[in-house]
Amino acid sequence: MAVKKKIPLRKCVITQDMKPKKELIRIVRSPEGEVFVDPSSKKSGRGAYISNDASVIKDAQKKDSLSRHLKTKVPDTIYEELLHFHSKGSLS
Repeated sequence: MAVKKKIPLRKCVITQDMKPKKELIRIVRSPEGEVFVDPSSKKSGRGAYISNDASVIKDAQKKDSLSRHLKTKVPDTIYEELLHFHSKGSLS
């Protein structure tokens, strides 16, 4: 009998939906205070997951939600990068 592998779930900080980790994008605030997109989801620092959906990303930018979750100012370039990842369809 095959063992069913557990799929890691994470919560989108905007929609509050639990989704498989691979369907979300991780944004990280490093210990030095730098904010960046983490496609590998393995960098150290305070992280927040957001759905890979243009409307969710735009909503997060409008409400400045990521700044509250990461406890630092998130520059507009991060949102542009998130929209670019969304349009490409992948994080690589």
